[in-house]
Amino acid sequence: MGLTALVMAGGRGTHMALSGEKPLLRVGGKPMIEYVISALRGSKMVDEIVVAVSQHTPETAQLMKRFTVKILKTPGKGYVLDMRYAVGKLKLDTVLTISADLPLITCNIIDKIVERYRQCNKPALTVVVPLETKMRLGLGGEYVLKKGNKRLVPVGINVIDGRRIDEGELEEDIFIIDEDEVAVNANTPHDLEIAEHLFGEKLQRNTKG
Repeated sequence: MGLTALVMAGGRGTHMALSGEKPLLRVGGKPMIEYVISALRGSKMVDEIVVAVSQHTPETAQLMKRFTVKILKTPGKGYVLDMRYAVGKLKLDTVLTISADLPLITCNIIDKIVERYRQCNKPALTVVVPLETKMRLGLGGEYVLKKGNKRLVPVGINVIDGRRIDEGELEEDIFIIDEDEVAVNANTPHDLEIAEHLFGEKLQRNTKG
């Protein structure tokens, strides 16, 4: 099964209230999107990486030319519409869509997500974290799902059968990953501060190890 990773990097980042493009905001001295690209490159499951940019992110598009990735300009009409456009335009089969604002994501987590998708026998998979984990880290959750007695927050990672992209709402598996690396979407300046703090802690642990 060939798998394409589609990095969504065309949004305005309106919650940031900062000048500059959201994927280029720095954590640990590097643009967030570079950590996402690095994790995808390290994955055993990903065959191709496509970065979806828009008129809102020209500098991100320029930066991505340094990497061995395909760059696709989307209409810039929002995450879901741009994702559908990219999947349809490139005629993608199995697609892992991932936000460019997950600076702590790792290749091991990517592999775990794809493996779960392969086992679930459903056309779509959504990755979530418990709301309690977000709150413990000092992060908010704009959109909360309820599954039984659990409150869950989507993290911006999905896997879908791209051949069925036009079928509307697909049957999906919900994959709960209770790990800090997945919980940190840098959507606001406050989130960015928390990402920076956790990145520093991770660096310290790796140095001591």
